[in-house]
This record gives sequence, structure tokens and C-alpha cells, in this order.
Amino acid sequence: MFCFQCEQTAGCNGCTGKRGVCGKTADVAKAQDELTGALIGLAKTCGNNPKTADTDRVIIEGLFTTLTNVSFNEETVRVMIERVEEEKSRIAPGCGTCVAKCGNTDNYDMEQIWNADEDIRSLKSLLLFGIRGVAAYAYHAMVLGYQSEEVNFFLYKALATLSMDLGMEELLPVVLETGKVNLTCMELLDRANTETYGIPKPTEVSLKVEKGPFIVVTGHDLRDLKLLLEQTEGKGINIYTHGEMLPAHAYPELKKYGHLKGNFGTAWQNQQKEFADLPGAILFTTNCLMPPKESYADRVFSTEVVSYPGVVHVDDGKDFTPVIEKALELGGFEEDRQYKGINGGEKLTTGFGHGTILQAADQIVDAVKAGAIRHFFLVGGCDGARKGRNYYTEFVKQTPADTIILTLACGKYRFNDLDLGSIGGFPRIMDMGQCNDAYGAIKVAVALAEAFDCGVNELPLSMVLSWYEQKAVCILLTLLHLGIKNIYLGPSLPAFLSPNVLQYLVENYQISPIGDPKEDLEKMLG
Repeated sequence: MFCFQCEQTAGCNGCTGKRGVCGKTADVAKAQDELTGALIGLAKTCGNNPKTADTDRVIIEGLFTTLTNVSFNEETVRVMIERVEEEKSRIAPGCGTCVAKCGNTDNYDMEQIWNADEDIRSLKSLLLFGIRGVAAYAYHAMVLGYQSEEVNFFLYKALATLSMDLGMEELLPVVLETGKVNLTCMELLDRANTETYGIPKPTEVSLKVEKGPFIVVTGHDLRDLKLLLEQTEGKGINIYTHGEMLPAHAYPELKKYGHLKGNFGTAWQNQQKEFADLPGAILFTTNCLMPPKESYADRVFSTEVVSYPGVVHVDDGKDFTPVIEKALELGGFEEDRQYKGINGGEKLTTGFGHGTILQAADQIVDAVKAGAIRHFFLVGGCDGARKGRNYYTEFVKQTPADTIILTLACGKYRFNDLDLGSIGGFPRIMDMGQCNDAYGAIKVAVALAEAFDCGVNELPLSMVLSWYEQKAVCILLTLLHLGIKNIYLGPSLPAFLSPNVLQYLVENYQISPIGDPKEDLEKMLG
């Protein structure tokens, strides 16, 4: 196998051999490459043949299936390949029997990318990993009934581009276009979530697990959580969020359920420790799955495109009866248990989306002009297991008392239980939501720039980002599309960035690797 799409890739170079650091086997990695090649073939087929809504769904689901920590199951990946092949045959039924093959609909051999010139490999990897992230966001919007033809069209274009013999000058514009399209996709998802579940409101979330049966829901999918809440209502089962599901507590249409009690645990990489011997059922709705340990494997369930061998899967019918029955069988804790965050806090606060912050825009602007707020820091992104991520905890702890920390995604668990006080009625740490909610942070930055009649790069705002997987890649490309500079990125730079591509990003956008928290902070406040 060869895979270097996530931050934890072996030796900061690439996972090879029989198994990747994430836990997927070489056979699964090979199948995912075959799936990607088949998706490229389907995209090329649609160049001369009309696609349908079903084709769009196959493209989006197929790309999402190849995201890190989604599927560890070769069987389900190959079922997805079959769906792609069936769709291709339906779109162009004559190609399978054609005696004069043109090659336009052939599947693509991904080895051509992995063995290409390092700069071409780098740019094509940026493009591929970027659209995998876009597809994840498109998927969440799609299941709520929201789609964008602009986003869908670009996924076909990008896939077809991967098969072309192009130079750096031709590839770079398509890579940067990924960021533009992802902005459209994140706006679509934001609208889908808020129109379906209401505008998030600041909400305090308990870290206590009450006695009795319970289910822990992890991943990102709000629709799955809503369906589970409906099916468990009145059954004496409490529901707890985990990881990226924490912001669900802020949505009016979800928080109205009294048995949505609180949050359990921290970020995804701690699940094998936190779930050990847990007397409750665990539902994985999207990416963030780690190979389950034997001590809790019998109580893990998956849905959507998540798949792991031996784990019970809830199909599109969304009958969560097996999950409910397991929770009742396990019975939960006999007494309430108070858990704590990484820094010892017993509660978290979420719900500071752009709707809430922009309502107080005048108050914030006045506080900046009066000198009460000196600087804003966006400290967010993916968490992970690699050493060096304590940087984000130390950085936030050292921020001056007259600064605000905006945060989102699961990287916030490094510091979101800290009590840093408030400024003028605003808590110094404001959780804006999931990685899916990065659009909100961009919207706030743009609004502040308009209020101060300046560019985003002229604001008293610094971005300190952590990355792990492909959604972080497409968000970074969106920031570059917007011309945002001086981003600090860590804990390590992506292995798929060649020296020349990295130099381009440094020269044009002044991207910097994180270093010492104190020294970086001094530079940002300089």
C-alpha cells in the first residue's frame, strides 16, 4: 500500500506495507485506490453523456468512502466500486460492448499519480484530497435535501483533471478552484443545518453521565442524531454526544429533546481509551472511527458510509432498534458519573456560530475600538495523536486577557474546558461548531473586515490551525482562495506537499509551521 493523505502518515512520508497508521489494511487501501480510479472513469464518462441525480450521489458517496477513518471494510468498498461500475454502464451502455475502445471511459490507475513527478503528485494529491473533503460536506447537505450543481459539476471536473497529463501551471488553478467551490459547499451545508435545526444558540453542556441506559453518538451527522432522538424518546435512554457532535446541543430542534443530556469524552483519537468497557451503545455516523478494541467492539454500531468488519451496520432505513436494544441490555452506570475535560473542567460551552456573533457585531467592534479587545485568534481544526498537539493548549493558555479565541472542530478539546473569563460579556473562548462550520468563521472575519473598512489580512486576527484529514485540506484551500495569509499550521506540514509546492504557498500566502507557543504568540501580536 501507499497512503499519505492524513497527518499521522508513517514517518511523515507515507504508510506502506501491510497496514497504515490509521489501522486500514493494504487490501482496503488498494480497494480505495480502485474506487478512486473507478470514480475518475465515471466522471470521464459523463463528459460526453448526461449525468443524473443518482450519478451525483454515487460520486459524492464514493469520494466520502475514501476519506480517512471512514471505512476499514474491503467488502463495503468493493460494493461501492460495483455501484460506480453499474452507474457507468447505465450512463454509457454501449461502452461495455464497444469493439473500438476509445479509452475515454476507462478506469484510472492511481499508480500513475503516486509514481509521478513529485510536484505533479503533490498538486494532484492536493486536488484529490481537497475534493474528498468537499464531498464529505456535500454529503451532509445532500442527506438533508440540499445540493449545489456548481459543487457537483466541479467534482466531475476535478476527477477528470486527475487523469490528465498536465503541468504545474495547468494544475494549480484547478487546485485553488477547489477552495472556491468548497466555500460554496460549506455555505450550502450551513444553510441546510440552520434551516433544518434552527440557528445555534450559546449552550452550556454537562460532562456528567447520568445513571441508566445510554447511547453515545459520534461523528458529524446531525440528521442521524435527530432520528435517534426521535426513536429513543420515552424509552428511558439518555443520549450523549462525542467528539464533533458536541455542537449539536446548540441547535433548537435538537436541544428540545430532554434526553439529549450532555457530552461524553473528548476528540476522536481518544476513543479506544474512553470507550473501553463503556456500559453503553456507541453509534458512529461519519468519519472518525478507529478500529474498535475487543473490550467494547460488541457495542459499536455504524451507519451511513462508515464501515468496519464485524460491526453491526444500520442501513438507509435508519431503524436504530439494534442500538437501542444494546443500550437497554447494557443498562448504563448504576450511579451518575462526573467526567472532566483534558484540563479538569466539568462543563463545556458551544453555540457561538456566526448567527450569534454577528448579532453582537456592533458590540464587538466597539470593544475593539475602545481597546477592550486587542486581538482575535482562530484556533481550530482537527485533533490527533501525534506529539506536539499540546502546543494548542499552551498557546491558548498564554493568550492575553484582552484577546478572544474563536474555535471549531475537534481540536478545541485541547482547551475548551478552560475557564479564561470574559471580555465585555463575551466568553474569551467561543466555540463556533464542527469543522463543517468553518464557513461561519470565514463569514465573521469578512464581516469584521467590512466593519473596519479593511482587508481580512489587516484585521487583528491570527489563524492557528491544526490539520489531520482531508476536510482540513479543503478548508485550507478555501482560506487561500480568499487570499488569507500568515496562517500557522501544525502539528506538522502535509507529507504530500513537495518542496516546490510548499515554497509556492510560503511565498504567496506566508504559511508558517507552528513553533514555540510563546514565540509564535509574540509574532502574531507584534
